[in-house]
Amino acid sequence: METTLSKKQEEKLFKVLGGEDESIRKAIEFIEEKHAGQYRKSGEPYVVHPIEVAITLAELGMDKSTIIAGLMHDVLEDTETTYEEIKQKFGKEVADLVEGVTKLSKIHFKDIQTQKAENYRKLILAFSKDLRVIFIKLADRLHNMKTLQCFSREKQVRIAKETLEIYVPIANRLGLWKVKTELEDLCFMYLYPKEYEEVKSFVGKSRKDLEDYLKRLFIPKLKEELKKAGIEAYITYRPKHLYGIWQKTLRKGIRLEDVHDILGVRVIVNTVQECYLVLGLVHSIFKPVPGKFDDYISLPKPNLYQSLHTAVIGPKGRMVEVQIRTWEMHERAEKGIAAHWAYKEGKNVKDNSVYSWLKSLVESVQGSKNPEELLESLKLELFSEEVFVFTPKGDLVVLPKGATPVDFAYHIHTDIGNHCAGAKVNGRIVPLNYRLQNGDMVEIITNPNKKPNAEWLNFVVTSKAKSRIKAVLKELERERYIQLGRERLELYLQKLGIERESFIKKLLEESRAKDEEELLLLLGSGRLSKERIYALFRKREKEKPQEKVEDVIYIDGLGNVLHGLAECCNPLPGEEVYGVISKGKGLIIHSKECPNIAYLQKVSPEKIVKVKWNKAQGLHPTRLRLITKDRVGILAEVTSTISKMGANITEARTKSLPSGEALMDFTIQVENYEEFLKVVKALQSIEGVEDCRRLFS
Repeated sequence: METTLSKKQEEKLFKVLGGEDESIRKAIEFIEEKHAGQYRKSGEPYVVHPIEVAITLAELGMDKSTIIAGLMHDVLEDTETTYEEIKQKFGKEVADLVEGVTKLSKIHFKDIQTQKAENYRKLILAFSKDLRVIFIKLADRLHNMKTLQCFSREKQVRIAKETLEIYVPIANRLGLWKVKTELEDLCFMYLYPKEYEEVKSFVGKSRKDLEDYLKRLFIPKLKEELKKAGIEAYITYRPKHLYGIWQKTLRKGIRLEDVHDILGVRVIVNTVQECYLVLGLVHSIFKPVPGKFDDYISLPKPNLYQSLHTAVIGPKGRMVEVQIRTWEMHERAEKGIAAHWAYKEGKNVKDNSVYSWLKSLVESVQGSKNPEELLESLKLELFSEEVFVFTPKGDLVVLPKGATPVDFAYHIHTDIGNHCAGAKVNGRIVPLNYRLQNGDMVEIITNPNKKPNAEWLNFVVTSKAKSRIKAVLKELERERYIQLGRERLELYLQKLGIERESFIKKLLEESRAKDEEELLLLLGSGRLSKERIYALFRKREKEKPQEKVEDVIYIDGLGNVLHGLAECCNPLPGEEVYGVISKGKGLIIHSKECPNIAYLQKVSPEKIVKVKWNKAQGLHPTRLRLITKDRVGILAEVTSTISKMGANITEARTKSLPSGEALMDFTIQVENYEEFLKVVKALQSIEGVEDCRRLFS
């Protein structure tokens, strides 16, 4: 059985290739030896799988190295074969491809909801080095999906989900229409079996009638007119794939019975000029359907797809979709970027839109450290529709749907984005958050003094724009911290009366900062706190006995007494306070604002004593609660303001609320009540801060 199966597949592979090939024959013999005795879950000999992968790659027109790597894509992982052995027998190029696919195979999509961001990162970085790796992986996934029936329902659903969410969008972006549609239909079958059977049954019943209609009425009439015009054309029809039909019913909210284009006519001619001539003829013979025309020849899709699409009312009032393209366009539509593979012809195609998209993806995954942000960026890159706009010189720019002039500016050049001051669309000034439309001509107005605004992050959609804006904002924040650190340094020098050079030298040693700039950054951001600095330089205080806590509170007529500070309110020096007599603990000091004091004044007024601060040094903790608008960058602005006011943050908790607001709780350290009030006032002045108050437990 094993020999019969593999021999049939070998024959099929060489038939697709157009004849025997010695190096591919050698590779087949190699894997037959390596996978001998191994069987798949389906019970088939293991070697069946890699030959099927090679057949798919051959059908896509991939180069010989890729087909050979497809044959042995599992030998590194599933056999004792080494990289060096493959390199010696088949060359470094093949060995590198097999190693790339092996690394890709080790990416496990265990939990799509929480892990896919990092999985995307690994996936994209792995195939960015050599795009052929993903072709092999897609061919591998396609055959795996075809043999999924032997697994449990749970595993079928999991694999189908990851295929639909990860591999289908990549196949689409690479223009692999055949692979994409096959994968979609297989995923449809496993994820929505009931709906799949309904669509399959509908298509089965309707297809014969539609085929008969096209063969008898529509195509003969079209052929006759093309012959009169002297245009040589190949006319066929193609079925719409099942998943596409189902998606159309969901997208348009219609029943299956209302889908009339399950078969579409395809006209293939020799030249671009003939495409437009055929379009004119089709529209002169049959009435065109308004809003159903798309010119993907003048405006190709980013995955290289080109064709004219139209819909007309044919004989007996039936709507028919028609696609018109050249043979070259047809090959590209079926095989995507594989139709013009650089390795096959020795050409460099890295300046085309697919490589531009890939470069953008790689920049996204390398620049983002936050998995949630990364996932959002990649969703936009992989799943979004496109908008086609033009530069003032007439060059075409393809951006995700919803893109703005700022996205356009960063697409052109980072410096243009960083200094974007305004935009004109079709000659008129528009706001920077304007959503670009197909055909817009966009002109960016720049100003060397203009810098990115945090608000831009609320409306830009491209990952490149987001990452560049964040990078500049981070640098601006760094500059602010350095300036604040410089101011704090001068303040410490004045307060402590220490010579500048020795002060900096001591702080560099203590903080392990590499230079003075990094030291200023630590001072400005509050990571090198006042408390720590005072502990280092107030030597005279270290030599004295530690000041007793009793010295801090004074009671008229009694002087200093034993006391403790209440943790429920963390009273601050300088504010009005009360003492509560506690057996064995002396007085427990509360803020006048403390809810517990209000309660005790009612139930046990005899235990409350009026006290006042005598002296207090160092930093004292207190808690704050803010309610803010949940906008991008507000947390950074709040923490920066607290630090700028001279307070240290020791604890922070934030939470997004369903109302679109954010709840922020902080524990901060301040010297006294007056400093605390200044912090509150500064926070209340921040745009988006709706409430700021002291928090009591």
